[in-house]
Amino acid sequence: MPIVGHGIDVVDITRFEHTLEHTPNLMIRLFTDAEAELPIASRAARFAAKEALIKALGDSDGVRWRDIDIPRTGERPEFVLSGAIAERIERAGIRLHLSMSHDGGIATASVIAEVTA
Repeated sequence: MPIVGHGIDVVDITRFEHTLEHTPNLMIRLFTDAEAELPIASRAARFAAKEALIKALGDSDGVRWRDIDIPRTGERPEFVLSGAIAERIERAGIRLHLSMSHDGGIATASVIAEVTA
């Protein structure tokens, strides 16, 4: 199936932690309750994944950060979407492929958007 988008994002974990500490409402806007409980490196990787998803889609129309959830399952990471972004992905027949990592103070994520229909 054809790839219609690819997004990559990189986050400096220390800088991201500093930003969250100095902007308390940002945590509420960016993360689901479960994501907010994760260690900072995991949160930074999830932020990178959400940014990479927006880049893969080409724009942020209708995107609400908390409608993009990446639960910790111990398995391969996957998006659990709700709201307008879920409808948009379903309507377009897009399948998402997500990879996340963090090491050496850096978190990164890559998202590939593939049309399945």
